[in-house]
Amino acid sequence: MSNDLPLTKEAILDAAEQVLRRYGPDKTSVVDVARALQVSHGTLYRHFASKASLREAVTERWLHKIILDPLEAIAVQSGGSATERLRTWFETLIRTKKAYAINDSEMFAMYAGVTLDAVEMINTHVNQLIDQIARIIEEGMKSQEFKSVEPNVTARAIFIATSRFHHPAHAKEWSSDTIEQEFASVWDLLLYGIS
Repeated sequence: MSNDLPLTKEAILDAAEQVLRRYGPDKTSVVDVARALQVSHGTLYRHFASKASLREAVTERWLHKIILDPLEAIAVQSGGSATERLRTWFETLIRTKKAYAINDSEMFAMYAGVTLDAVEMINTHVNQLIDQIARIIEEGMKSQEFKSVEPNVTARAIFIATSRFHHPAHAKEWSSDTIEQEFASVWDLLLYGIS
């Protein structure tokens, strides 16, 4: 088992993601990833201290690519209504997570599992999301769409209040016939509170 190409962190993460999709997060081992890369599993341990740290790194990269980066594009938009941008931001978050729960179930399952174990990484991710929301709220305050509030506190409250619609623990509820109407009701209430 030998691969003459230099082994990079990105190559390991690419292989790990493919193997995780093939076998699922519970059945994937470091040996499976090493086999896909044609290296010994000891070689992988030079880059990642454990299977858990490898899974965490795969999840972190996945979250950036499919969640954080697309939402950042919405958060940095200028002009237009902050109210509409905030709604678009949440609808994009909800739609993306629902789509991945259905269409990329192995990666979504790994993400859901990592949320229970990698508390620091998930807290960092959530804080980055809350920062995006806070920036939109600040824009809404400047345009007088939103009343004067503490942006970070309000952003965190809105994020928590909508968690049923985007937290992986609630994924089974997302296929409910009434979920969209329930989100609309919660959204109207939240918007009333900050407008």
